[in-house]
Amino acid sequence: MGEQHSGGTQWGNTGDDGVGNGGGGAPGWMPQLSGQPRERAGEAVCASERDLKRIIDTIPGLVWSARPDGSADFLNQHYLDFIGFSAEQALGWGWAAAVHADDLDRLIATWRRITADHSSGEAEARLRRNDGQFRWFLVRASPLRDERGAVVGWYGVNTDIEEIKRAELELKRAHDSFADAQRLSHEALSNARAELLHVARVATLSTLTASIAHEVNQPLSGIITNAGTCIRMLDAEPPNIPGARQTASRAVRDGHRVSAVMTRLRTLFSKKEFLLESLDLNDVIREVMAMSSAECQRHRIVVAVELAEGLPRVAGDRVQLQQVLFNLIRNALDAMLDVQDRPRQLLIRTEREGGDHVRATVRDAGVGIDAQAFSKIFDAFYTTKKGGMGIGLSISRAIVERHQGRLSVAANDGPGATFLLSIPRQAGGALEPP
Repeated sequence: MGEQHSGGTQWGNTGDDGVGNGGGGAPGWMPQLSGQPRERAGEAVCASERDLKRIIDTIPGLVWSARPDGSADFLNQHYLDFIGFSAEQALGWGWAAAVHADDLDRLIATWRRITADHSSGEAEARLRRNDGQFRWFLVRASPLRDERGAVVGWYGVNTDIEEIKRAELELKRAHDSFADAQRLSHEALSNARAELLHVARVATLSTLTASIAHEVNQPLSGIITNAGTCIRMLDAEPPNIPGARQTASRAVRDGHRVSAVMTRLRTLFSKKEFLLESLDLNDVIREVMAMSSAECQRHRIVVAVELAEGLPRVAGDRVQLQQVLFNLIRNALDAMLDVQDRPRQLLIRTEREGGDHVRATVRDAGVGIDAQAFSKIFDAFYTTKKGGMGIGLSISRAIVERHQGRLSVAANDGPGATFLLSIPRQAGGALEPP
């Protein structure tokens, strides 16, 4: 997929002269093969690489990688198109020319601190679009380590948060003039609610970028390993054709895994109306846990998932219910980050509630909720997090109530808190809009 070197991996936008050429001959690390079996296996690997590059170039974010010293060695096509640079102009530290002058020193200082600490990190900065306009981005980076734990490169995603910045300003204005907002018509309130839901979803996705890097890195490493194994099998005397075919198939499989991750993320990025469908709440939880697993592992969270069998189906919007559950799980993780004297345990459970509801439970062993906060926890703009917007739980309750359900919280007998999500079962096999 490009030239490999000690500082990271080129993702296919460089040629012999280090400048993007958008395709062409075989990667530099792949020897020339001859013979029909070699050609077939090589074509399979190259096809997988082309598909992977196409996926990375169309990810709805500015994706990049850097050498251990922090200098960029890859920017995806979406990044290059956005800032209007060629690969030659942007690589190394050339990308910094697109950063707003008021943000550049702070961004560079943060980036140098992250690379010096060898740890994940994030910063906000404005980037100049190819038309001269500046937009706010959340820049997040995660280190790539070798088997000894040494940092051999960096992967990152710059997420457009211009809408969030604007929404924060609009939300503050709306809060300061709440009396005027009460005089809005009902049709206007529906539009505002839809916009707020989309902003909250984009804000939630900004916390997923580290998980994106983790989920994508594993199949990418598998593709590289399988390609090398395939070459060695073909170079053997006699060539190991069955083994080469099997390893090429694994490379293709890993490419499909990357595609599946991107499909899930594009679904969450989508901006659409309330879509009612018949859902298995267990499936919704499995999908959310798949996107949260890397975050749980990184923070040493012990996760127990207890999903009841034969659970009745519910009628609802899959993406919005995913948004609610992801927010509850994220809050649980945040509540346990400072816990050092006991296991960080997270329990996700589903069960029937009475005869006509299905209940999901999210229980943590964190710091708990102050008694005075219970009456305010679902209020808009109320937050106990440093730098929080205070809309996550408010939006979550609004979504659940739109599904004719209930969202509540209770203190545990021991440490931590439990959030309870209750949704009506699908009545009589029919989909009745809330």
